[in-house]
Amino acid sequence: MSKPIELGSLKIGSYILLPVSDQPTGEPCRITEYDTSKPGKHGAAKARIVGMGVFDDQKRPHVGPVSMQVHVPLIDKRPGQIIS
Repeated sequence: MSKPIELGSLKIGSYILLPVSDQPTGEPCRITEYDTSKPGKHGAAKARIVGMGVFDDQKRPHVGPVSMQVHVPLIDKRPGQIIS
């Protein structure tokens, strides 16, 4: 499950589904680097992010306009107790 959100509203530590060639839904990643550029003469502001894969710890860079819609996974955190 995921919800769409603008790329410009994400922060370091957020989770995002970054596109991967062999997965249609994308790979869940945690944002480790986030940088934006100013809008220039020929276009809108751009955001450059680097995400670390949640399952495989691979770096995945992504560049896109700040207004681009990306998918963010819905994460449900619950406290639990381990009984041995």
